[in-house]
Amino acid sequence: MKVRTERKETTMASDSRIEKFQMAELAGLRTELLQSGMDSWQAAELVTTFLSGRGYGADPAMVREAVVRLEANACNFECMQRELEGVAYVM
Repeated sequence: MKVRTERKETTMASDSRIEKFQMAELAGLRTELLQSGMDSWQAAELVTTFLSGRGYGADPAMVREAVVRLEANACNFECMQRELEGVAYVM
């Protein structure tokens, strides 16, 4: 996740305040992504909505790339957490 600061973005991965999403939330998101039959654009919109509902913004292009990686790797929860950290930023 990225934190916007004065003219500079830093990733939350280097910060000890990384939010860990609840396992149940990730499980729900993963289930919806796997069973809904969405295309990558729709899946990216779902992930963006998931993040915005938790107070994060995300670049749509980065989210689409993350969704492709999630699909290609059949990600587990740790992988999903890393991907969400990589595209989310605090609003």
